[in-house]
Amino acid sequence: MSEATLIDRLRHIGWRGDSLPSGGLRLARVVAQHRAGYELHDGEHLFGAQPAGHFLKRGLDPAERPAVGDFVEFEPGSPPHIQKVLPRRTVLSRAAAGERYERQVIATNIDYVLVLTGLDGDFNPSRIERYLSLIEDSGARPVVLLSKLDLTDDAADRVAELRGRLPGEVPMHAINGKDPASIAVLAEYLRPGDSAVLVGSSGAGKSTLTNTLLGVDRMATSAVRAHDSRGRHTTTHRALLQLPTGGCLIDTPGMRELKLTGDENLDLFADIDELAELCRFADCGHGSEPGCAVQEALDNGGLSAERWRNYLKLRDEREDQAATLEARLRRQRGGRPIDRPHGHRGQRERD
Repeated sequence: MSEATLIDRLRHIGWRGDSLPSGGLRLARVVAQHRAGYELHDGEHLFGAQPAGHFLKRGLDPAERPAVGDFVEFEPGSPPHIQKVLPRRTVLSRAAAGERYERQVIATNIDYVLVLTGLDGDFNPSRIERYLSLIEDSGARPVVLLSKLDLTDDAADRVAELRGRLPGEVPMHAINGKDPASIAVLAEYLRPGDSAVLVGSSGAGKSTLTNTLLGVDRMATSAVRAHDSRGRHTTTHRALLQLPTGGCLIDTPGMRELKLTGDENLDLFADIDELAELCRFADCGHGSEPGCAVQEALDNGGLSAERWRNYLKLRDEREDQAATLEARLRRQRGGRPIDRPHGHRGQRERD
């Protein structure tokens, strides 16, 4: 089979390159990961595979192992074995649960992150801000989807509330995940060659939306609890699906914990940083100091107290995670310091 034919086949599963890697191994994309191994797709066939031994070495950073969305080189056999993970153009990750610092890769080589939240009891602007903070450095673009439009009477108010908290460049769509006409607006994010990952809490309607995009009831769905609109984990593992539109969608289980990695810039809160620059003192703690622009904005309604509290929470968590990561890197370097520039502002009044 010619290289051009192989490339054309791989484009069906999101391949962007104009040539194939040299080395003689075959190429496929990781579409699912299970405890027993991986599922790969080469653009024509779906098949199981195992990781090569070097991916199983003790102490290997989990982020270096194959993840859903990766393009990998594999060696045919019974079973085939993944030998190499090709460079990732985008990576969405979070810090894994637990006290030990590890980075968990959610999806790779994606163009869009579709953040789904219900307009019912699942609606939580602070959680959406947390998702967007994680997405900032992934290389992918966020798209906020507000589901269950058919089940709420105050959708317009909630959309307006969220629009007031998020940057204007973040696309936002209120949808009914069961209605193909309602989700037609998503076609621009799922064109041939595009890859998107769908994230959100359990019960937000990810499986329902996925089924509508597929045009078949392929993903299991379940009812949500009445008192908090939460559901069970009907999706149990990340899986990449080929859509009729030509794009690829990675569906994920509901994530109850979204820990920052420590590398986030929190650009989502650039307006708060701009306010802080207007404070009289460069080291203003934004409490009772005179001339505090942040406190003035809180008093006059220019900055909501809820958004300010969420910013502080995310900022402190990021700093804690960054310190934990630095300590880990220091141990790996035998106690030698890490070259990380730190800004310093003296205790002085601004000019």
